[in-house]
Amino acid sequence: MNWSEVISWIKSIAMAVIIAGAVRYFLFSSIVVHGESMAPTFENDDKVIITKTTKVNRFDQIVFDAPDADEHYIKRVIGVPGDSIEVKNDVLYVNGKATEEPYLDENRDGLMPGEKLMGDFTLKEKTGYDRVPDGYLFVMGDNRRVSKDSRAFGLIPENSVNGEVQLRFYPLSSIQTY
Repeated sequence: MNWSEVISWIKSIAMAVIIAGAVRYFLFSSIVVHGESMAPTFENDDKVIITKTTKVNRFDQIVFDAPDADEHYIKRVIGVPGDSIEVKNDVLYVNGKATEEPYLDENRDGLMPGEKLMGDFTLKEKTGYDRVPDGYLFVMGDNRRVSKDSRAFGLIPENSVNGEVQLRFYPLSSIQTY
């Protein structure tokens, strides 16, 4: 092997590393789920792929920088800018309309008669705002009884969002796109 061949290999490997780094930084990333706040949608140690190029919409599952810790949280977007949020008798109201949340059914099935997943609240009570302000999101975990979310730490800045969950790839028996 001559020097020009070695240099060619080094250039090829360097270019591959640069491209892989750019894709990871700008387009996609993998995240490991920690905790049970999104159960049963996501379980502890699930591995997901997030995309960093999509627009975040209500009910998307996102990964964001935790406002109260040096880590990432995965939660569901409940309120986008302009939304009013209220929970009464375990029913979520977005902009005054009752909203179905089928992703909570499994958690509701485990409740005793008369038990609730979450207490009643309004957006104003939790954040001081009547509506989600521009540049912010209101998020909650699907496991509402244990989730530390906007009910505890308030609104999150949209610029703290790392990406939207697109794919669970581990465990292999639970591969799913979102």
